[in-house]
Amino acid sequence: MLRLIIIIILLLASLLTVFKAPTYHLWLLAVLVGEYGLLFIGIIIVALLAAFLPGRYVWQGTVLGLLAIALYSYPIISAYLIGEKLNDDISKNFSLSIHTQGQAALKPFSFAKLLQLYPKQANYKTFTYATYTDTALTLDYYPTVVIGKRPCVMVIHGGSWSSGDSKQLPELNAVLSQAGYQVISINYRLSPKWQSPAPLQDVAAALSYLHQNADELRIDTGNIILLGRSAGAQIALLAAYTLKQQGIKGVIDFYGPADMVWGYSLPASKLVMDSRRVMANYLGGYYDQVPQQYAESSPIEFANRKTVPTLIIHGANDVLVAYGHSERLSRKLIQNQVPFYWLKLPWATHGFDYHLNGPGGQLSTYTVLRFLESVVR
Repeated sequence: MLRLIIIIILLLASLLTVFKAPTYHLWLLAVLVGEYGLLFIGIIIVALLAAFLPGRYVWQGTVLGLLAIALYSYPIISAYLIGEKLNDDISKNFSLSIHTQGQAALKPFSFAKLLQLYPKQANYKTFTYATYTDTALTLDYYPTVVIGKRPCVMVIHGGSWSSGDSKQLPELNAVLSQAGYQVISINYRLSPKWQSPAPLQDVAAALSYLHQNADELRIDTGNIILLGRSAGAQIALLAAYTLKQQGIKGVIDFYGPADMVWGYSLPASKLVMDSRRVMANYLGGYYDQVPQQYAESSPIEFANRKTVPTLIIHGANDVLVAYGHSERLSRKLIQNQVPFYWLKLPWATHGFDYHLNGPGGQLSTYTVLRFLESVVR
């Protein structure tokens, strides 16, 4: 009986690979279910082997266990199939020329990598890049070992515009620095104490700091790419689409809210997050109070024929930032003939890249590296 109960619980959890999480804590579980599938499969196999012990409901437990294994395998199999055609898709959908050397020689997805631990975190130095009357802001600098001035990736963290910091998800920073990029992960002013456009101003200040200290930091200021996650992706997109700072060559959007007006009309479930309150804290009021703020903070409103190349990465099971944000942004980019690629992950939820060696983590990391190779000159 205990075996059957364990298998039923694991089966219910596996449903999060195909259905959206209805609550905040189930969303956290969905991240684990989608990216650590092998761990759950291993537990089920152990439970199935217990069928050799005497007990009731043996065949029922076996059938349910096999069904759960199939569901946990769905992200892995999907990642393999996406990876098989990823290079062709990027080449077809992203109109800039793509190099054939470097990261392109690697595989987008590897079954063996699912068993590996995180890559080692890189060393970094912290610098103050902006000083205001009420606060000072710092950035973390991950230097590459490659000699000379190098392209720079500026990372903008997520956290609903109200939390998080530059230390968030540092594993990708390490991968990028090892690949030859200088990586800058910035802190910015958080809501509700500070409101939009404060974070955008902070990005502008960070860019100015990079230009002023390019020699010391060994940064090629003509090759800067912005990368943001969630709320940080909204800031990154808005900065890339509106700041006239020379040197921004592209932007990477990990599941970001691209249309704040539309997003307000389709809020997340309050069992997961009160997204309207989050937006109001960031923008200084609800939509009926400050509609102009919502429009002015929507990156989609500023996409035009001069917009920099864009990489969109989003999971279809995202319950914090609706998948529709990326659908709407992609249509706007197509209308304006902007070079872009959208990596669609049908099983993934918000924050799937927590595990770089998971199915979504592998594909997104590879795609980021290919995108960087494409836009850097």
